[in-house]
Amino acid sequence: MKMSKMFVQTLREFPSDAEVVSHKMLARAGYIKKLTSGVYNYMPLMWRVLKKIENIVREEMDAAGAQELLMPFVQPKELWEESGRWDAYGKELMRLKDRHDRVMCLGPTHEEIITALGRDVLKSYKQLPVNLYQIQSKFRDEVRPRYGLLRGREFIMKDAYSFDTTQEGLNKEYENMAKAYTKIFNRCGLPTKMVQSDSGAIGGSVSHEFMVITDTDAGENNVFYCDDCDYSANSNHAVSKLLPAEIDGAKYFSKTEIIDTPNTHSIEELSKFLNIPSTLILKTLVYIVDKKPVLALIRADKAVEETKLMNAVGGIDIRIASSAEIAELMAEKGFDAVPGFIGPNGMDGITIVADETVRDMKNFVVGINQTDKHLVGANLSDIPAIESYVDIRLVEAGDLCPQCGKPLKVTKGIEVGNIFQLGTKYSEPMKAIYLDENGKAKPYIMGCYGIGISRTAAAAVEAHYDEHGIKWPVSIAPYHVVIVPVNIKDELQMKVAQEMYEKLLAAGIEAVLDDRDERAGVKFKDADLIGFPFRVTVGKTINDGLVEYKVRETGDMQTLKPDEAVEDLIKTIKSKI
Repeated sequence: MKMSKMFVQTLREFPSDAEVVSHKMLARAGYIKKLTSGVYNYMPLMWRVLKKIENIVREEMDAAGAQELLMPFVQPKELWEESGRWDAYGKELMRLKDRHDRVMCLGPTHEEIITALGRDVLKSYKQLPVNLYQIQSKFRDEVRPRYGLLRGREFIMKDAYSFDTTQEGLNKEYENMAKAYTKIFNRCGLPTKMVQSDSGAIGGSVSHEFMVITDTDAGENNVFYCDDCDYSANSNHAVSKLLPAEIDGAKYFSKTEIIDTPNTHSIEELSKFLNIPSTLILKTLVYIVDKKPVLALIRADKAVEETKLMNAVGGIDIRIASSAEIAELMAEKGFDAVPGFIGPNGMDGITIVADETVRDMKNFVVGINQTDKHLVGANLSDIPAIESYVDIRLVEAGDLCPQCGKPLKVTKGIEVGNIFQLGTKYSEPMKAIYLDENGKAKPYIMGCYGIGISRTAAAAVEAHYDEHGIKWPVSIAPYHVVIVPVNIKDELQMKVAQEMYEKLLAAGIEAVLDDRDERAGVKFKDADLIGFPFRVTVGKTINDGLVEYKVRETGDMQTLKPDEAVEDLIKTIKSKI
């Protein structure tokens, strides 16, 4: 490709709406151009990157025994009603009607479509197991698209679905996909950490995410991990052993009684007023889950993990209640308490979820729905509203690993892939069955395996960049090498540059010749910004028979004879693709 013919526009500044490195770099380097909120044009450079990621995915999925197909992007309402997700999925599902008033949606995922397809085709155990995948655009109407390709509304995804006859078969395919994913991301230059995760709207009993660990602002998930064993989990799924803490307040309270606690609206204020550690306070928080109030009880030195709470009550949408909503709830129950004095008693008809940290508390402090008053020296027998305990706690760095007991660490991660054991979540309600060897009808045991193609590209930028631009891994770079003649009017420089360019192309190396009549500094800046893995500069040193050879990732630079540079480029690049 000649640079003078390349359809690319680099920018002097980062876009004003770009928040994270990948969004800034990809927009400034001319890879993406925004069409509307959360929707981008993939420019030629970006499309080359995406196709390379797709090809790596295809090669490894095919090698793992999966078969590629393509399913419709527009999906009928009826299938989503069969699975029970039409109302449950939420506003992220873009609903629309065709000219005949048939209700449809834009596919955010394809569990319903693949299950219906399997139902129509896979009739016998002899046809199983099978794994089918596609690479296609998806659409989710995110309430707040941000971070460029990392959280857009339209995105490219590989999604695969396996059909098995037994849980053992699903376990085997799950492991098969996990190994394939590791190969895929390694080939993309993205070592990942496989972490336990929440299944979210997809559902299922077991799920893992493949996270690119990063220290940039783009890491949207906290990943807790242990250096002493293989434990790692997303924050919405992580568990831990607690450090020792004072949870019996017998030495502070000789009896159970209601006392005045004026102006103690926060845990810190209450703890200071009573001169007790926060571990002796039972905190009551009001959430709104699917438009209904839910009370979360937890030891006051700990925080609630909202996804865990939402899952505990079987919800699909969660947020903390506003002051007005709390006031409305209090009035409905005949109380006048304000936040800071809320308690679980007297809340008949309201769902109450108590965290595991509450189970062993004794002689503690709890709100009683009266402003400026608390119950001290309380015990669980004083709170009949608690019927069971469940883990809704947010793990913290320093908590103890649930497997080996060593302190957990935390880092940021970008999710690029996920795998789910769906079981019969879709096959049972959609009556997707096969006949086993005894002629008995049984639902498929299913798995689901996704990779964000466009997210993977963005994550690669988050992992490989410097202040000058992108440092693409060779395997997914749009082009492998750029050749820069410093002065296109110099016949020798242009002759050598052209010869090197043609030799590289003939060897199957994707090369760019920067034949623009621009200053050398402009060409160098564009080369670094765009992120070509290698740059060959043909300048004045060619009079001595030498060119400058630079590796973008490391910054290493050396002077070589043109043929030596070509030979080294061919050898190095072919070893990495």
